[in-house]
Amino acid sequence: MDSAELLRDHLAALLPEGGEVAVHWRDPRLGEGRAATPGAADALNRRAAAALAGIGPEGESGLDLLWEELGMRVAVAARARRPLDAAMRARWLRLAESAVALAVRAERARAQVRALQKSERLQQALYEIADLSGSSLEMQHMLARVHAVVAALMSAENFYIVLYDDLRETVRFLYFADRIDAWKADPEREIPLDDLPNSLTAALLRYGQPLFGAPAAIRARLGVAADPRHGPDSADWLGVPVRRGSRVCGAIVVQNYEVPDSYSVEDRALLEYVAQHILTALDRKHAQRELERRVDERTRELQRANRVLQAEIVERQRAERLQRALYRISEMSVEAGSLTRFYADVHEVVSGLLYAENFYIAMLGGDGARIEFPYSVDARDTVRPPRQLARGLTEFVIRTGQALLADRSTIDRLEAAGDVRSQGSRAHCWLGVPLVRDGVAIGAIAVQSYTEDVDFDARDQELLTFVAHHIGGALSRKRAQDSLKAAHAELESRVEARTRELREANRELRALVGERTRAEQRLIHQARHDQLTGLPNREHLLEKLDAAIAAVQAGEAGPFAVLFFDLDRFKLVNDSVGHAAGDDLLVEAGRRVRRALAAGDTVARLGGDEFAVLLQEVPEPRLAQHVAARLLVELGRPMWIAGRELFPSASIGIACWQPRYRRGDEMLRDADAAMYRAKALGRDRSALFDEQMRAEAMRLLDLEADLRRAILADDFEPHFQPIVRLRDGAVVGHEALLRWRHEQRGLLGPDAFIGVGEDSGLIEQVDWLMYRHVVRWLSRQPAGYVSINVSPRHFRSEDFADRLLRLLDDAGADPGRLRIEITEVALLDDAPRARRMLGALRERGVLVLLDDFGTGFSALSYLHRFPIQSIKIDRSFIAGLDGASSAESLALVRAILALASNLGIETIGEGIETLQQRDLLLQLGCGFGQGYYYGRPEPSA
Repeated sequence: MDSAELLRDHLAALLPEGGEVAVHWRDPRLGEGRAATPGAADALNRRAAAALAGIGPEGESGLDLLWEELGMRVAVAARARRPLDAAMRARWLRLAESAVALAVRAERARAQVRALQKSERLQQALYEIADLSGSSLEMQHMLARVHAVVAALMSAENFYIVLYDDLRETVRFLYFADRIDAWKADPEREIPLDDLPNSLTAALLRYGQPLFGAPAAIRARLGVAADPRHGPDSADWLGVPVRRGSRVCGAIVVQNYEVPDSYSVEDRALLEYVAQHILTALDRKHAQRELERRVDERTRELQRANRVLQAEIVERQRAERLQRALYRISEMSVEAGSLTRFYADVHEVVSGLLYAENFYIAMLGGDGARIEFPYSVDARDTVRPPRQLARGLTEFVIRTGQALLADRSTIDRLEAAGDVRSQGSRAHCWLGVPLVRDGVAIGAIAVQSYTEDVDFDARDQELLTFVAHHIGGALSRKRAQDSLKAAHAELESRVEARTRELREANRELRALVGERTRAEQRLIHQARHDQLTGLPNREHLLEKLDAAIAAVQAGEAGPFAVLFFDLDRFKLVNDSVGHAAGDDLLVEAGRRVRRALAAGDTVARLGGDEFAVLLQEVPEPRLAQHVAARLLVELGRPMWIAGRELFPSASIGIACWQPRYRRGDEMLRDADAAMYRAKALGRDRSALFDEQMRAEAMRLLDLEADLRRAILADDFEPHFQPIVRLRDGAVVGHEALLRWRHEQRGLLGPDAFIGVGEDSGLIEQVDWLMYRHVVRWLSRQPAGYVSINVSPRHFRSEDFADRLLRLLDDAGADPGRLRIEITEVALLDDAPRARRMLGALRERGVLVLLDDFGTGFSALSYLHRFPIQSIKIDRSFIAGLDGASSAESLALVRAILALASNLGIETIGEGIETLQQRDLLLQLGCGFGQGYYYGRPEPSA
């Protein structure tokens, strides 16, 4: 009891002029003890001991006290220096009893505090051990931290952990720390237990119960002989086995070299408890390491599979490019046009397959003694004139009829052997293949490079040889076609001359009059009918419509209706199987419609794949809709065209007679509008024109007029939305967004007028007004880039890139701070032209962003074919990250980011509106973002 001395001194101070006091106590938890004033007589201690034991009479002085509470007994014996009266004695006894009670309760409170502190230290130690088991620390580092935790609970400067395999009878010293024993443990080494016959550790593992005390006493208890090979003996030793179920799987040992009896029963129990948690931590760590090993192994397997898959993809893409090139060559051979154009197209095809910046086609002259170059594009030899056959590389290929792949050393070797003599600039690497017709080389195709950066290989040779074989056939067909055209022209000239002679010779014959009459009738028929299908044409139909309107207005006929339709995806048929097959499809469609109509109805071809039908006697719209449904069924039946089974469909617009119609073209216009409504609803259906469509048409007409006035007044202005770096929120650039300050409707976003602008072609003028404002703003800004949206229509203009660069130069703006945003549609119509434009802009520093990525159908092929700097992940995917479809959106965004990372392309997340979306994108590896979370579009001020 720590406060016994204080209690003794306090009781002695309560006696008059001091005195002697002896205090004895006994407690089941605190044990026994005594305290007495210095120099107190032995008789005083005997009185206190007798009172504590409950024997002996009360002392002579009457100052003896026995206090009991909850098993705690405290006996006090006191003697004053002078006798006390009864009142003084009674007061002292009351004060002494109160002091004893307060001291005992204070000591119990301190004992509880110590117990709670010890429990807290133990709980904190277990928490730390659990945390360490789940950490990413290496095993030895983790065990060193565990050692430090155990050392905070007891004397554990010398500490080791051993694992035991009871089936193999081996042990591994997983961790060993000893300040005296210099032995170094190898955690991976397995030691047979028989090699440790006199080891206390081996004895502990076999004994299977905790042991503590002096090592000599433990050996005597277990019958183990002393063996200095197992290290020096400590003053005190404590070891506990670690169990997994009923099996001993290891042990934990601590020892103290200085203090005997330093470990108690409480330390043993504590170490046993901690040992089981250390075992759990080791199991978790081993499981984590095993999981990491399996993950690494699986990752390597996936990487190997991915490399194989990537190789297959590259090979398939190469085959697809080659197949497209061959299709293109076949198409070019039958297309109208000059040989010069054909050669240029061949160059473009070859450029899509391999490096062909320096490319030429050589052909033998008619006499076989000269070589001509009908097409040549070269960075150094800009002009390649014809020449007599010599010993050049081109002649070598034609002479041998074999392809030649030669680097600089190979060319030098051929020259030294006298086989060739270089003509023109010396190439670093040269590849030529023969053009063969009927087994004879008639020319050659060659590509070459002048720098060490570009080399050709055997695959390039194989590819160019294969392409050259098809080019030779195409060239033969082209020449035959040109010869046939010339023959036809000559034949037509002769026929015309002979006709003139016959007309002159038979001028006075009456038969000529009849022939002329029939010719006039044919011309009239041709003027009023479509030459391909034989159906009435637009002019013929308009005449009938005007006549029908006049008849209804005069009361001579009933109401009628007009059906306007075209074939869905007709362009796909032309692009895939050719225009001849498309013509066959139009003829068959005309036949089917004609068969499905009544005798008095009229079907006409208006041009392209557009047809119109005049239905007589249609008193109500339901009848016209019924006829349209019948036409859709008839047109939808499969048909065989060019050896393929096609399943055509159509979109039909219906306009019924209304008194407001005055001309037939008005009804055609409304039926056309209804047809586009049918297409918007999903194609292969019909739609009836109503007043709502008319109102919408009037609204669009007014909006177009407003748009034209706004262009003249320059009522457009850019608003800028920041683009930020996600990891620190720094603004790196802005996107310029188009706004129209309408004189009546206020500020309008592009959604309100972009459709009208695209349909009318006015969007190009609006864009250039917008670009001028943006470039001026850019020239005034000190840092950051600006991105502008570019419509696909701009890519149909050859001078778009030059015009944009001139605009930058005039404003004094840095082209490297301007980026253009395009969609996949901009790259569809004419990919070579788009690639040239983007390349020209890239040379001046203008970078390209691919907008709305992931919503198209061909984006993957464009990422490596075009100079794309960044892709913008569509806002629909970003919005889905914290919505109902978060799993699907997360997978899509992760795939896009992985693809962009592999290709070295930046990623920008569009439409970030919440902190959760921003955090998810940052975790997934997205570099940049924009959206309302970072800022709304603001005007330039």
